[in-house]
Amino acid sequence: MDKTLAIAVAQLNFTVGDLTGNADRIIRALDQARAAGADLLLTPELALSGYPPEDLLLRPDFYRACSREVARIALHTQGITLVLGHPEERRDWRYNAASVIRDGEVLATYHKHLLPNYEVFDEERYFDRGLDACVFELNGVKLGVNICADLWESGPAELLRAEGAELLLGLNASPYHMNKLARRYEVLRGRVADTGLPVVYCNMVGGQDELVFDGASFALDADGKVMYQAASFEERLDVLHFRGGRWEPGEIVPARPIEEEVYEALKTGVRDYLGKNGFPGAIIGLSGGIDSALTLCIAVDALGPERVRAVMMPSPYTAQMSLDDSRALVANLGVRYDEIPIEPAMNTFADLLARQFEGLPADTTEENLQSRIRGMILMALSNKTGAIVLTTGNKSEMATGYATLYGDMAGGFAVLKDLYKTFVFRLSRWRNTVSPVMPENIITRPPSAELKPDQTDQDSLPPYDVLDAIIEAYMERDESPREIIARGFPEADVRRTVGMLKRNEYKRRQSPVGIRVTRRGFGRDWRYPITSRYQDEY
Repeated sequence: MDKTLAIAVAQLNFTVGDLTGNADRIIRALDQARAAGADLLLTPELALSGYPPEDLLLRPDFYRACSREVARIALHTQGITLVLGHPEERRDWRYNAASVIRDGEVLATYHKHLLPNYEVFDEERYFDRGLDACVFELNGVKLGVNICADLWESGPAELLRAEGAELLLGLNASPYHMNKLARRYEVLRGRVADTGLPVVYCNMVGGQDELVFDGASFALDADGKVMYQAASFEERLDVLHFRGGRWEPGEIVPARPIEEEVYEALKTGVRDYLGKNGFPGAIIGLSGGIDSALTLCIAVDALGPERVRAVMMPSPYTAQMSLDDSRALVANLGVRYDEIPIEPAMNTFADLLARQFEGLPADTTEENLQSRIRGMILMALSNKTGAIVLTTGNKSEMATGYATLYGDMAGGFAVLKDLYKTFVFRLSRWRNTVSPVMPENIITRPPSAELKPDQTDQDSLPPYDVLDAIIEAYMERDESPREIIARGFPEADVRRTVGMLKRNEYKRRQSPVGIRVTRRGFGRDWRYPITSRYQDEY
């Protein structure tokens, strides 16, 4: 008779540090999986603690609390096997662990072998390396346990095969960036080819500060064929069936278009940042431009219109078109909208500083004052209501410093921080195909900060298609200016863009955390010095 196994994949949203709440989620999943006839419940990496716990992992009391919750969860494993991701401390050693638990007893514990220390990961700071394989038998099937990076590189999976494993179980906390699923397929097919073993890949879902986890769990047969693919950005508990050494066909959810995928990532980041931190709502300063319009759309779609407030703060330089477009946008979205003219405050500051500025020409100082007045108004509303200010700057602006400290950078969460301006346009057009909420003028008119007469962004920056390509090459692919110029970009634009990027690191260090959607964002995986005399290769 063919050996059969029913495996429940727990693609769930955990909160860092909420050990009791996370344990309760796992216990509910155990009950659900048992009722569905599952033999085993597979959780993501560090499901109990949430990922990444960062310096909580330096606290001995954190491990003690995790140990207590593991024991409590174990009491609920009657009649079902659980593979649980959790931190573990043994004497003076600390591990990224996965325990096999059944009928109240921990049968085995696996310690992650490969500790990633690149991109957004710094596990070598916290954990010791495991050395041993973990293979256990259930319903006659030998199952091997790996944790995330152990499947991304050769070694640990091959060790499981040598120990007799017939199926690989992968616990993962793999954060999202564009086109990440295709990369996961590529890597896991490599492990399948190396070992000849089928695999199930269980990934967590949800937002954690700047990171977003997309879930998108899947299973591959021994020939690399996709036999199950979960939807991305959704909590799910799906039961897969393994019979006679192969997966039975499961649900395969088609991949989303890239625009929808990124939009869902941004929605998830906003929803969970506010929800997990207890903010009652969001405030967005509208300008009539595309960045604030897209930020408002994302916030409304993530939170609902009743939790979002838009504030327009016109100056004498604000075009009537900007006012008209903002009014139309908020009417379409159904959010609270207020207009607070800033000219009285501009006049007050002009009077206050008249003696100090006497004999000096007007310049960006007066422009930045307008932005800072708006920032003060938004933060005052935030303080009074408890709602968080969502900033609206994009990655192109963050790279070049085209933003005002304590002005448009003032706020608590930066929704578009890792989205190039060219993709802002692309995403806005896509959002209007879902429902046409954004006036066409907002998408088609030349971008402008509207801080002086007839101003446009391209007065100060190269064209956005050129600018974004240079930033991506220098920042995400670490190409030198010489290499970028050799690919056909104008040397003047390259020098200008790289110079702005390097000069404005001090601003980025003071910017709010924002959602990472590219392979490298201005956050955990960008650690350049503010003070540096390094000269790039030209």
